[in-house]
Amino acid sequence: MKRILVLNGPNLNMLGKREPDVYGRETYEEIMTELSSYIDAKGFKADFYQSNIEGELINRIHSAIGFYDYIIINPGAFTHTSVALRDALLSVSIPFIEVHLSNIFSREPFRHHSYLSDVAKGVITGFGKYSYFMAVDFLFRIM
Repeated sequence: MKRILVLNGPNLNMLGKREPDVYGRETYEEIMTELSSYIDAKGFKADFYQSNIEGELINRIHSAIGFYDYIIINPGAFTHTSVALRDALLSVSIPFIEVHLSNIFSREPFRHHSYLSDVAKGVITGFGKYSYFMAVDFLFRIM
């Protein structure tokens, strides 16, 4: 059975409360529960992890070696700031998809740059919670 690690970065634990006009009204738990059921229905096994702390995300990526076939990551604000997260993803050689709830290219200019997108298998941005589901659909077709 193929295994997916779903990683979520800072402030995603605040979904449903934080800027609902940008990020929606569903909570992180609601979205991940629905995503978990969707992943199960596709025949994959997934684990979920969220942290507001960059080093914890890096440690989780490092511990993924040998356990996961793919990573789906919403790095949150670390998208625009973290060379360390990029290096961690490159160091494990696990292909990954970068996802974002909002369209980062229609927001503030500092959000237009990603330290991850050029080394990601793909980037899905702007479709709300469905960005995750689209990533899973892609994996279903290639795995």
